This record gives sequence, structure tokens and C-alpha cells, in this order.
Amino acid sequence: MKKIIFYMIIITALMTFYVQSSIQLEEQQEQLSNNEYVIDSLIQVSDSLTLQVDTLLRQSEIWDFGIEKKTRFLLDAMIYIESSNNDSAYCASEGAAGCLQIRQCMVDDVNRILKRQNKTIRYTLEDRWNRESSIEMFYVYCNYYNFMTLEAMARAWNGGPRRASSPATSDYWKRVRDELES
Repeated sequence: MKKIIFYMIIITALMTFYVQSSIQLEEQQEQLSNNEYVIDSLIQVSDSLTLQVDTLLRQSEIWDFGIEKKTRFLLDAMIYIESSNNDSAYCASEGAAGCLQIRQCMVDDVNRILKRQNKTIRYTLEDRWNRESSIEMFYVYCNYYNFMTLEAMARAWNGGPRRASSPATSDYWKRVRDELES
């Protein structure tokens, strides 16, 4: 009889130990699950911050932020004049594409400028269809040629850096200026 009671005590103790171990294991698994959630959240935050840093580095490589503030309304007007705000606009007769109607020669000039400045970024013809890339090319172009006025920027964009004050670009500037004033 004493042996039976002894075995029952041992079995009860083992069962109690097993139940406590199971509860602890469940708590540890729950804590591990919570930790995994926290780690996943931190990884997402890290990825987001990395993206923001990459974006800022790219922007600092491309343009002077002073020109961005100065040209916000100019670009809106030019995009309206060039493409009626259509990122998919295409003029087959000129081979001009995108919201700013960029041609092959502009992409080539911008890439030449970036190479001359020892920048690593380059643009392709496909980038003309992307509004952000088109605007970046505008900034690279205007910064390099040091266009200081909105008129010079718009006219040079329309006729090239040597024609920023040419009579051939005056009608374009008038349309842009009218859009700015409306």
C-alpha cells in the first residue's frame, strides 16, 4: 500500500511538473510570437528609413533644393502646356514623351551632364514616362546651365540652352506665363 501511495505521489508530482512545463512552454511560445512580431515591425521601420535615406541621397545627388522651391509652379504650368498633365503623352513627330515631352537629345544631354559631374545616376528613354524622373531631369538641366529665372528655365527647356533668349521660344514662354498667371 505504501508503494502505491508513493507511486501516486510521484505520478502526481510528474503530472504537476508536466502541466507547469506545458504552461511555461505556451507562455514562452506566446512571448516568442510577440518578439517575432516586434522584430518584423522593426524590420519594416528599418526598410522604410532605408528607403527614405536612399531617396534623400538620390535627390541630393541630382539637384539643388533651392531650384525645387522656385520652380514648383513653373513645372505645373510647363507640364500642363507640354502634356495637359498626361504622363503618357507622346508626340511621334518629335519623339517626345511623358509629362514634360522629353526627347532623346535631352536624355543624352542630362546623362552627359551627370557623367561630367561624376554622378552615378543615369536616365533612360523609359524614364521620360515617369513624372518624378522627368522632373529630376529638368532640375539637372537647369542647375547645370545655371538658369536663374523662370523665363530662362522655360525657354531653355523649350529651345535648348543656347536659345533661352531666342525669339523662337518667346511664344512658349508666353503660354507658360499665361498658365502661371491663371
